Amino acid sequence: MDFQLKTLDTARAATEKADALVVLVPESFSSDASDPLSTAVAAARKAGDLESKAGKLLSLYRPAGIAAPRVLLAGAGDGSAGAVRQAVTAAVSGLKALTSVRRIVVVLPAGLSDAPAAVRAAVNAAADASYVFTTTKPKADARRIERVTVGVADTAPVREAFAHASAQVVGVEFAKEWGNRPSNHATPTLLADAARTLGKLPRIKVEVLGPREVAKLGMGSFMAVAQGSEQELRFIVLRYDGASKGEAPVVLVGKGITFDTGGISIKPAGEMDEMKFDMCGAASVLGTFRALAELQPAINVVGLIPAAENMPDGRALKPGDVVTSMSGQTIEVLNTDAEGRLVLCDALTYAERFEPRAVVDIATLTGACVVALGAVRSGLFSSDDALAASLQAAGDTAMDLCWRMPLDDDYADGLKTNFADVANVAGRAGGAVTAAKFLQRFARKYPWAHLDIAGSAWKGGAAKGSTGRPVGLLLQYVVSQVGQPVKPVPAKKVARKAPAKVAKPVVAAKSARNPAT
Repeated sequence: MDFQLKTLDTARAATEKADALVVLVPESFSSDASDPLSTAVAAARKAGDLESKAGKLLSLYRPAGIAAPRVLLAGAGDGSAGAVRQAVTAAVSGLKALTSVRRIVVVLPAGLSDAPAAVRAAVNAAADASYVFTTTKPKADARRIERVTVGVADTAPVREAFAHASAQVVGVEFAKEWGNRPSNHATPTLLADAARTLGKLPRIKVEVLGPREVAKLGMGSFMAVAQGSEQELRFIVLRYDGASKGEAPVVLVGKGITFDTGGISIKPAGEMDEMKFDMCGAASVLGTFRALAELQPAINVVGLIPAAENMPDGRALKPGDVVTSMSGQTIEVLNTDAEGRLVLCDALTYAERFEPRAVVDIATLTGACVVALGAVRSGLFSSDDALAASLQAAGDTAMDLCWRMPLDDDYADGLKTNFADVANVAGRAGGAVTAAKFLQRFARKYPWAHLDIAGSAWKGGAAKGSTGRPVGLLLQYVVSQVGQPVKPVPAKKVARKAPAKVAKPVVAAKSARNPAT
């Protein structure tokens, strides 16, 4: 989808050639001008046919003096970014079904309180409202809208916001693509192939580790989850090198369970198909890297994706089994449906080698987080106040919201066990918090945050599909760190203890919204 930014007032917009013209009309809209568009807005308001409430529409067909054959006047409320998003979403949703509409002009009026935020909202809303998934629907109509021109009174103050939003759209749609694919079209191997395509873009390098390399690293917890599937695991390492080699990177860790049956602790059949979305954390990391390739910020970023299926065959992990993580800590697996934390813990240990400035893991981790926060905000947990504040601010700016949750040490009491260093689940109460407390054990050596996106990563029902979240939040956070002071990475790698040789899972030889409670 092609986005363009152009200087347009209502007079110039009236002469703009397009298949449809969308004019946002906030409460503060000035209709004193005598051009055809302003006159039409004034007449509609006077007649009471145009409401300024965000998302309310009035459609005009071939109005006199206006070049575009279709004009949509869209109420934009108080003119805030949220109201702009509602207005553009409503307008583009109405236009996307029209076969003859290929080029749209969206006019943002002068005088908006935050023009850069409005531009970002307009670009992202237009892309989201017109998105169509077609990969496994060969006869489906693809997205018809090809170009969206955003018209503003002055382009200079909003150019940076426009560039950021355009890059974000590319990343979000990459994440949506892989999040929406059925699991037989998004196996761990295919997810690794998707990562390799990113390696062809500027400043991005990709390394993919298979079962043999993962076993050599001692990732016993990750391997245990994968051992019940015919699909081989993959551990994907992405690097975006936008700054000097000596600058510590931000590390993003995405849960990549490409299908989650729950394993031996099998899930109910209803809506189990939605467990193809259990790799949306991984998809958000891929999407963020795709956006970084567009935006090219001066920062180093590492992406880590442990990718596997969680299946219940004769070799599968069983409740009560004890596995040894890469860190050497042993884990009693009381519930095989709490597998996300088992793959993430080894990736968090692997992250230590990069001496990161911060590590953020992203996972569709717990149904408990859906109960707590619904689909509006992702759950944010962090051991570092500054990191938490930066992520919360990034989410607010990107309109990809999160909410900080507690990490009191008392929540970890339920993870105690007589048979290992830690159990992988506690009781039902506070399930999102106890899951985060489990991960925190493996993230002591750097500033760490965990985003539980079980409620925000996809929609169910008639609108079923990936949302692409939290690519917007992650991209904004990474960009906000450009130029921030960080300690340099030591030239020599830190010596690492070999993992303890106890309680390793037995892996049979082979070719090498209801997530867990």
